[in-house]
Amino acid sequence: MVYDRTCTGRRHRPGLSHAWSSGKTLYRALGRIDHALGVSSWDDALHWLGTVGGDAPIAEIQYWGHGKWGLARVDTQAFDADALQPSHRWAPTLDRIADRLLPQGRSTVWFRTCETLGCVPGQEFAQRFTERMGCRVAGHTFIIGHWQSGLHTLAPGQTPRWSAREGLKAGSPQSPTDAHWSRLWHPNTISFLHGTIPAGY
Repeated sequence: MVYDRTCTGRRHRPGLSHAWSSGKTLYRALGRIDHALGVSSWDDALHWLGTVGGDAPIAEIQYWGHGKWGLARVDTQAFDADALQPSHRWAPTLDRIADRLLPQGRSTVWFRTCETLGCVPGQEFAQRFTERMGCRVAGHTFIIGHWQSGLHTLAPGQTPRWSAREGLKAGSPQSPTDAHWSRLWHPNTISFLHGTIPAGY
């Protein structure tokens, strides 16, 4: 598990890094994670993911931080479709991570971030991510907090089954400008205490 450690009360209101760090401690106590790290950049996050645990296979990666449609951020640094290009400077590190994922798409990378798989940019990102990494990707279409709505997964070779309008509050599916907050009654909602993705999501 990786989380953004830069979201503190000094620059952000509220400071969500404290909540993510507390969640890390809780998840570790519950035996849900083997390793966890707070990071200040994607460079740090990806290097750590490629080396922690040696050559042991990785079944699941969770990232807790901020997101928008089609991307996830550490501080102001975005991980988006451009980062998946073979020419990107992160390509060797992503190759190292991909080599450690379980075969036949049995590993999952879960972006526990706002809106990352929402609207057309989010759906396109999900498809490109599965193709690049050879694993299942998971993420949300709504703004998330205690409740985390619009949780969906996509496996290699699949196309998104959820509506590109899910979670959209303003703008268009192609050019979104605002998203709805998660609520218990919205589609595919879990709480922050859920450590696994429900079947069918």
